[in-house]
Amino acid sequence: MKIIERRVLRGPNIHSLGPCFMAVLDLEELDEVASSALPGFTDRLLALLPGLIEHRCSLERRGGFVARLREGTYMAHIVEHLALELQTLAGHEVGFGKARSVHGRPRHYRVVMAYRSERVAQRALEAALALVRHAAHGEAFDLAAVLADLRARVAAEALGPSTRAIVEAAQRRGIPTWRLSDDAHLFQLGWGAQQQRIQATTTSRTNTIAVEIASDKALTKALLADAGLPVPDGATVDTAEQATATAREIGRPVVVKPLDGNQGKGVSTGVSGDAAVAAAFERAKAFGPRVIVEAHVEGEDHRVLVVGDRVVAVARRLPPRITGDGRASVRELVERENAQPVRGSGHENVLTRIPLDEAALEALAAQGLAVDAVPDAGRCVRLRGNANLSTGGTAHDVTGAIHPDTARACVRAARKIGLDVAGIDLVCTDIRRPLAGQRGAIIEVNAAPGIRMHEHPSEGERRAAGEAIVDSLFGPGCDGRIPVVAITGSNGKTTTTLAVAHALGRLGRCTGVTTTEGIFIGGHRVVEGDCSGYWSARHVLGSPEVEVAVLETARGGILKRGMGFDRCEVGVVLNVRSDHLGLDGVDTLDDLAEVKGLVVEVATRAVVLNAEDERCVAMAGRIRPGCEIVFFSTHHDHPAFARHLDAGGRGVCAQDGRLTLEHGAQRVAQLELRRLPFTLDGRAGHNVANAAAAFAALAAMGIAPDRIAGAMEGFACDAAQNPLRLNLFRVRDVTVLVDYAHNADAYAALLATARQLNARRLIGVVAAPGDRRDEDLVEIGRVCAAGFDALVLYEIDEVRDRPPGATAAQILRGVQPLMREPQRQVVLDVREAIRHALRWARPGDAVVLGCASHLDELRDAVAGQADIVPMSAVARAEALQAVEEERAAVGP
Repeated sequence: MKIIERRVLRGPNIHSLGPCFMAVLDLEELDEVASSALPGFTDRLLALLPGLIEHRCSLERRGGFVARLREGTYMAHIVEHLALELQTLAGHEVGFGKARSVHGRPRHYRVVMAYRSERVAQRALEAALALVRHAAHGEAFDLAAVLADLRARVAAEALGPSTRAIVEAAQRRGIPTWRLSDDAHLFQLGWGAQQQRIQATTTSRTNTIAVEIASDKALTKALLADAGLPVPDGATVDTAEQATATAREIGRPVVVKPLDGNQGKGVSTGVSGDAAVAAAFERAKAFGPRVIVEAHVEGEDHRVLVVGDRVVAVARRLPPRITGDGRASVRELVERENAQPVRGSGHENVLTRIPLDEAALEALAAQGLAVDAVPDAGRCVRLRGNANLSTGGTAHDVTGAIHPDTARACVRAARKIGLDVAGIDLVCTDIRRPLAGQRGAIIEVNAAPGIRMHEHPSEGERRAAGEAIVDSLFGPGCDGRIPVVAITGSNGKTTTTLAVAHALGRLGRCTGVTTTEGIFIGGHRVVEGDCSGYWSARHVLGSPEVEVAVLETARGGILKRGMGFDRCEVGVVLNVRSDHLGLDGVDTLDDLAEVKGLVVEVATRAVVLNAEDERCVAMAGRIRPGCEIVFFSTHHDHPAFARHLDAGGRGVCAQDGRLTLEHGAQRVAQLELRRLPFTLDGRAGHNVANAAAAFAALAAMGIAPDRIAGAMEGFACDAAQNPLRLNLFRVRDVTVLVDYAHNADAYAALLATARQLNARRLIGVVAAPGDRRDEDLVEIGRVCAAGFDALVLYEIDEVRDRPPGATAAQILRGVQPLMREPQRQVVLDVREAIRHALRWARPGDAVVLGCASHLDELRDAVAGQADIVPMSAVARAEALQAVEEERAAVGP
């Protein structure tokens, strides 16, 4: 067995609305070998992975998969379940999976499984294949090594407790979360102009100057003292001599710590005597060049979490400690405590393992103990002077006990420093009393405070600190999303997408747009190329200036990576036509409709469907509850459209030279087609349908119909606004129509429009992508031969796995029965093909270039021979002039 293809489907896909890892396997010698045909195979698997008994499989009961193993099931199915189980054992619990044979490819199976980490899923799949091979041949398998590797990968990618709490809180509110960096744990919450970013508890709103202030303990104390807040006396020192002098001046035990330290590193508390102060100075200096010496405040250590203008949580922090049993040494007691499942390395668990470092040895010495000493039974032994969780301390929640005056003081401290999220360290004997009456003090103000102690206290009530931070970033009811319009279909996607974006731009919205021609932000192209897939959608939704996204969502992008968004406000399906069949497991029109219908499944507000396409109409059964259906049609009396209106639904149709938005029996708004240059005054029937879809999408977004009409005006099919879509040029006395038509239906629509140009003859320059099925290429030839007066067949530069001339030869097969030479010619180079057609053309003829990939093809073909004059400006001027003349005739 081997893996021959892998895909990570990061967004909604044809297998699941959640992320999936997909691989195609070649079963090789194990093809058609059932598990029941291999003696001992099932028992060997269960001995290694007893958790397989929990897999319900298609029998929908515990033990279902094991029953299938004993009855006999195929190897791809087994690999799927093993990969899921290995991920679960590694710490990533997942359950969804399926395995299906690949149509037309013997021995090949497509395995799909849910995942939480791409790298873990890939390694789990590889290990599952190896395990099946070993079990099939009765060979030993080192499962422990595999699990150790998988668990190491899980640990390497695991989020810290603070980041995880915030991300999970955002997800519970339906806010999109994207990990921007594997290394830095940087996350984007929300989309576009609504987005915020977090890195642990540092947020988009965290002030850089405030962070710098908080890292300078002396400056922090000075500012707090200036605000009248209680802080301990002390000074910043550079030498041990200065440290001892300051301690003597304070006149009581002191705390010695780095000026800009964190997590309790280098901190010594309750220090007395010159020698001890000097030693503490050296320890602190190891973590920073300057050291602060301040009065030791008697009492317990508390951490107060301030988010915005309120106290969210309060924890009493206790230094790490053990209790003697009269038999075990300190070292053994610490090892026993560190073995507790709640303790881990760093921040990976609820508590951190207790280090037996220099600070611990000094704490023990102060109590007359060493690491090998055996404390008396019941004796509590402190292992550190400070109570930081990062050095093994514990936290008890006391949020409900803090005195209101103390809470207000903490909020004032955070404001004085300028932090949106702050951890206020204070020491007092009783958190229930005001600080002033007990000589309590604020010791530090921390930027980016850890919230593990509040989310998972050792004792007391859990506080939703992550949720509070999310609430501070997003107001009530805000899910961090911007409106998204997702547009799919076989033909017309780019034009409809750009028409919707044009209208939204005129309404004052900053749009982010993805199309097969590039990515556009605020009307300006920022990326050129085919940008209709996952990464392009992410580009737009990650752009902080974008207020609304209009996303062309192509079949290829969905199949290769899944959709780049988990849901959209409005989903539009223009049509389902014979194109791209035979690729990526999509073999029939129903298969294609299944892919494109994903846009319908993720729409939350409305779906816009073509009433004249039966597969689009059928998609109405896939919508979410409460989602509106808006139909569009170029025929008001189409049965599906009429039934929808009769039922009280909304729809847009083209009738009598106008687009009309109707709601039941009521006509809500109208827009004359002559005001839409891209419909060529209504002569381009397919663009009339696209215009109706765009109008319907805008109405579905909730935009007032009278505003839609004005906003849509002026959108044209010219090289600037919509390149390669019905672009009209004049070359000498010949009209040249350039379009991206690339399938039989698109060529039929292009021909129908070309006939409206009243040209003397239509000369087609025709090609198609080479990855289309032979029968689809032949059909393109038939359509074009029936509609054009003469044909020049060429090939696009990207031949897609066919030898030169093979694609054109298949198109020619469809042409030959209907058109003879010399009316047909094959000229493989596109520029030569254009020149050939122009040589054939006479004044009054029209040359129609299909499957155009760039306007430079036309420019290069006529360079130095003739001028290319765009006709869109003239056509637009004539259309607007006609509108003005009609308005003048009607009068004010």
